[in-house]
Amino acid sequence: MLTFWDNVVAFSRFREQISTKAFKGDPGVGSPEKPIQRRDKNIRKWYVTGIRLFLYMVDAFSLTSAVSRVLNGDADIVIFDRYIYDELANLPLQRFTIRLYVRLLMVLVPRPDIALLLDADPAEATRRKPEYPIDFVRRNREAYLRLSRVVPDITVVPPLPIERTTECIRKILTENLQEECSELPVETTISSPMSPHTAKPSNN
Repeated sequence: MLTFWDNVVAFSRFREQISTKAFKGDPGVGSPEKPIQRRDKNIRKWYVTGIRLFLYMVDAFSLTSAVSRVLNGDADIVIFDRYIYDELANLPLQRFTIRLYVRLLMVLVPRPDIALLLDADPAEATRRKPEYPIDFVRRNREAYLRLSRVVPDITVVPPLPIERTTECIRKILTENLQEECSELPVETTISSPMSPHTAKPSNN
């Protein structure tokens, strides 16, 4: 399992330090016991978008390299947390040129076998992980859902209790693997190890 910020993003520590100093937000991860106020992806100035367009292109090449490394290893299944979708949801997707940019990046990066967007109630998500204002969390959810329409490979899992969400994910994964195995020759299915896969869970 690879996490986006730790294993994919280029110059992640440097970017986090610069973002914290420039926008005066709190670092770290918020919790109900220790809420924080982050100021990074909720900053939507035009010049910030311009910087993001450049950095996200760099991250796309970094992601491609990360996928290549893990698929050349001994893993049967690789799970990427957020893949590159978390960044794309930060962009003004209502603009036609931005949607073209997103489609270009999706041509550059490897296509995951399964891409899951785990939808969530904004109020509940904010209580669980208090980092951003509730209005931004609502807008961010809308951006993710809009992205799922721009990138058709994303499967949206609706807000459900943890047990039902787990069952839904297991069903999607099982059906995908069974479908791929059924397309292999019989001798290959029996004698060969499972081919590597990439799957990406995302939380909103």
